[in-house]
Amino acid sequence: MPDQDSPARTLGHLPQHPLRYKLNNEVHARPPVSLTHPKRVSYLALIHDGTTEDGELQQLRALADAFARPLPEADGGHLQLDVGDFLLKWERHNEFSSYAFFCTPRADETDARHGALPRVPPGWLEALPGSVIVATHIELQSTSALGPKSVMDGLISSGRQGVAAQVADGAAWVFTDFMLTDGWSRYLVLDERLTPRQAGRTVQRLLEIETYRVMALLAFPVAKDVGRLLGRAEGELADLMDSMGTATTPEDERNVLSHLTRLAAEVERSVARSTFRFGAAQAYYRLVTSRIGELREQRVESFPTIGEFMDRRLAPAINTCEAIARRQEELSGRIARNSQLLRTRVDIELERQNQELLGQMNRRAKLQMRLQETVEGLSIVAITYYASQLVQYLAKGLHAWLPVSPEAITAISIPVIAGLAALGLRRMRRKLAAEEGTH
Repeated sequence: MPDQDSPARTLGHLPQHPLRYKLNNEVHARPPVSLTHPKRVSYLALIHDGTTEDGELQQLRALADAFARPLPEADGGHLQLDVGDFLLKWERHNEFSSYAFFCTPRADETDARHGALPRVPPGWLEALPGSVIVATHIELQSTSALGPKSVMDGLISSGRQGVAAQVADGAAWVFTDFMLTDGWSRYLVLDERLTPRQAGRTVQRLLEIETYRVMALLAFPVAKDVGRLLGRAEGELADLMDSMGTATTPEDERNVLSHLTRLAAEVERSVARSTFRFGAAQAYYRLVTSRIGELREQRVESFPTIGEFMDRRLAPAINTCEAIARRQEELSGRIARNSQLLRTRVDIELERQNQELLGQMNRRAKLQMRLQETVEGLSIVAITYYASQLVQYLAKGLHAWLPVSPEAITAISIPVIAGLAALGLRRMRRKLAAEEGTH
């Protein structure tokens, strides 16, 4: 630790990374809203559906203008707009944007079914870009105004399956049934001894649980569609493997390889379309379990906790998505291995055919060699014949000076000419063979 009496050391002229402050502030982004009871919260999450951040900010600016308030700067895709009548917290995520409205109910506002929505100008919600994926109301009350036992008795008498738990080490009670009524899910939070920041964190965790569980379930219909594709593809792959085992001709193997290639393309297309959704489901599910752990639930007699409800309802769906994703990857690998095996068979068959072709070419080369040797023999005969005729003509011209007849000279020249021609052809073949060996 530096001496406190020494002057503070600064970074001086050291270069700063351009992302340093942004990365440092990321851990402080999206803080929960401090809440005191009573409070009503209405929350919407909308899938982007191609909407841009500028389009959402334009709608937020229209709301600020309606209350003659300036729109705060959107820092990192989130902002809080306090118009006096209510507080709006907006956040933009990768796939969705969330709008949370916080208001304190007035004495004449006894109907809590619509949450904080009556404070929002008419028509503004309908103009929000995107499609609604989550809509929930949360009512924050104190245990002195509404007793937990009366709420539990009401849930039991209604016959509806409710979820209840004490959270924050018993500092509050949470009640819900995860059902949609008029398109909205509802939570009731009874504050026993929460601090304002604890209450804000508790409400934020409930909103995140509600959002991420639905976002995680987006993969479940995809898993069903992929499951039907995998069932058909696995049966088709088994039939193709039977066909590969009974294939007797190269044409049969090429047909099987063509069908395997088409099946591989179909499965890979499914992998490309579903990998992101399955990966996102796992990420969202981890966030759900993390937020449930942060609630620090304590079980209430006769009611399941939020964690138990998710283990029984959400976890099987996520496990199904995980199993389908793993099954899809395994099928893709099996198709690739079988395709490689079949290609190996086709390559071996082509190599065998090439060897047969080379053998035929070798046999033809030997035949051509024999023919060439025959032709060479005939060439020697032809060379000997024509050369002996020249000798004969020469002997006849010199007959007066020669001691023997031209016919004798011609007869004697024939073996000499034939020997010289054969010797010349032999030396030529050796020279060509030596040149071929050097290349």
